[in-house]
Amino acid sequence: MASTVLIVEDDPHTAKIVELYLNRDGHKVIATGDGTRGLDLARQINPDLIVLDVMLPNMNGIEICRILRLESDVAIVMLTARVEENDRLAGLDIGADDYVTKPFSPKELAARIRAVLRRTKNDALRNGPDELKYENITINISDHSVEINGDSIQLTPTEFRLLVMFLKNPARVLSREQIISEVFGYDFDGYDRTVDVHVSNLRRKLELHGTLDNILQTAYGVGYKFGHA
Repeated sequence: MASTVLIVEDDPHTAKIVELYLNRDGHKVIATGDGTRGLDLARQINPDLIVLDVMLPNMNGIEICRILRLESDVAIVMLTARVEENDRLAGLDIGADDYVTKPFSPKELAARIRAVLRRTKNDALRNGPDELKYENITINISDHSVEINGDSIQLTPTEFRLLVMFLKNPARVLSREQIISEVFGYDFDGYDRTVDVHVSNLRRKLELHGTLDNILQTAYGVGYKFGHA
């Protein structure tokens, strides 16, 4: 199914190449080179995914991502020319779903976008009941909603898939390889650290509710376990 993709990239050549590859995949593409305009378009057209450069005029990509995560669970793939790991992971820390470092292969970016779109579609989550519960957590798959003690919490698409996976496997230690296969897809070739950041972000949101302290535990050298003993 075709998706609407918003490109926010101030280099015209890069934007044109990305648009060409996404058009080949059948997506409807809208592009802008201005950060403020990009935020406005994201709000207006409600795209399925945003390709978001970090360095932009008027408003940088990190700030745009931070604002959108307060308003939306739209899928976001960051583009960054920075090479330090902490810089590459900064977007993940504030809720981006993936990142690609410049210079990049357009084919790789298109593949990453396909993978993100696959894992943000609800279809892949429909094996099993539409509603999942654990202690005071309730997930509704159809509505893509999560409530804790009746209060709604905002999760990114990747965090939502992580939580669904954990609720389907309470008290089991899940390896990073299992998480990559289930949540990111077999073609995901990111670092273990990428998985760690998404899990850390999910843990932080859950632990804002005091009764959920230590509900998501690290099994050192292996992966993660969800649930209270």
